[in-house]
Amino acid sequence: MASTRVGSRPPPARSTRPPARRKRRRGPARSLVPFVVVAVLAAVVGLLWDRREEAPPSVTSQCTVPGTDVQLTTEQGANAATIAAVARSRGLPARATVIALATAQQESRLRNLDYGDRDSLGLFQQRPSQGWGSPEQVQDPVYAAGKFFDRLVEVPGWEAGRLTEVAQAVQRSGFPEAYQQWEPMASAVAGALLATTPDALRCSFSPTAAGGGDRTAVLTEAVRREAGAPTVGSDGAVSVAGAGWPEASWAVAHAERLGVGEILMDGWRWTPLTGWASSPSAFTLPLQLRLS
Repeated sequence: MASTRVGSRPPPARSTRPPARRKRRRGPARSLVPFVVVAVLAAVVGLLWDRREEAPPSVTSQCTVPGTDVQLTTEQGANAATIAAVARSRGLPARATVIALATAQQESRLRNLDYGDRDSLGLFQQRPSQGWGSPEQVQDPVYAAGKFFDRLVEVPGWEAGRLTEVAQAVQRSGFPEAYQQWEPMASAVAGALLATTPDALRCSFSPTAAGGGDRTAVLTEAVRREAGAPTVGSDGAVSVAGAGWPEASWAVAHAERLGVGEILMDGWRWTPLTGWASSPSAFTLPLQLRLS
């Protein structure tokens, strides 16, 4: 028999009724959670959609010649345009540009290299030790092209001679026949850069945000050296009076490097995304370049 302690209470009787289930009440904040989540997601999607619509489409940076399979990077296109501009400024015939382009393509793939065989540098892989100029000079495309043309015009019969033989007379390469393979490409590019019609050279790229420094001054100096006498308007646009379509093609080729976002010329307007298109507002304008 179990004993009972003095002063202890008997255990409470257990209820046989099942415990009542407590009724939970959903507060207003909790009931709104799904709606808040949906609203936030909708806002995020809407923001991303707006940004997608505002962002310019991605475009491959390249230059092409319509009707050919020639395809250059914008760096190569700019260097080719500089070579053509230097030849044009000297009054040289188109053949000089073709020979120079084929030579630079073989020597550097139309890139301004800071290295080469022994001390060779630049577009034409000219050697300072062989009297071509200082390392800094031969890596200046304008100077390098000028030095090439200086020696080219001294080659007897250069205008009618076989391209690779003429180029070899200037360069004195260990591969004298290598220049000939590039004549078709050089002829196509020279034809585009010297054409007197719009859209002969097509260059496209994705516009980028403006960089630092005085970009107008950089653009103006580049125009002065390669395209003609520049005039800067109150709105920052750089104009080149008396320029023709070869100068406009030069501007297209250099647009990415110089940050040009719009070119106007003789009733035409160019942008890196649309190319050339007729523009009534540009009919009375000389060649005009605007930064992006």
